[in-house]
Amino acid sequence: MRLWKHDKDLFRIAKNELFTALVGDVLDKMGYTHQFLPAHLKPLDVSMIVIGRAMPVLEADVFEEVSKQSHNELLKKPFGLMFEALDDLKEDEVYICSGSSPRYALWGGLMSTRAEYLGAAGAVVDGYSRDTNEILKRKFPTFSIGTYAQDQGMRGKVLDYRVPIEWDGIKICPGDIIYGDRDGVLVIPQGLVDEAFKGAIEKARGEKLVQKALENGMSTVEAYNKYGIM
Repeated sequence: MRLWKHDKDLFRIAKNELFTALVGDVLDKMGYTHQFLPAHLKPLDVSMIVIGRAMPVLEADVFEEVSKQSHNELLKKPFGLMFEALDDLKEDEVYICSGSSPRYALWGGLMSTRAEYLGAAGAVVDGYSRDTNEILKRKFPTFSIGTYAQDQGMRGKVLDYRVPIEWDGIKICPGDIIYGDRDGVLVIPQGLVDEAFKGAIEKARGEKLVQKALENGMSTVEAYNKYGIM
């Protein structure tokens, strides 16, 4: 039996009761042991939480803003399909981008403004973000490998969006759930969402019992033997 009615209900529970470690532990028990994106991926502010359905974006390096001699029409277009990808964001979706080298920023202030207007849940990029003060002012959940002002204009283009991408060996498909906090960012495949979050909610509620027992002097051995949680 599901403990939530719809995505918004699940996302509210995740923000209020859960944290990524809980869901990651459950995925481990399910046999999915490589669902955390790399550890150097961090939120711009430690209080930021991102959770929503993945809108994957495929980025690639280029070496000029407009390639007039190119046989590929996309290379003749500044930023490739970045504007189209951004405008296609839906409510509670996460702009999640990978595919390029870490030489420039993949997310910025104006992108955050547009994404926020569309009701998007946040941005997670395999590269840098910039316009940090503006993003922090908006409090738009943004996770990146760091901040760096270098523009992607003549260095990178979006090749496609709403297509599967891969990041550190983890496949990310449209509609997967992206869940991130200060301790990491998880990719939860669509088919695992119900089991993973049901287990995490039950674990979270069980951990409260363990915490109370430990506060009352129970040993960790006793607590684990009684509750099976630690």
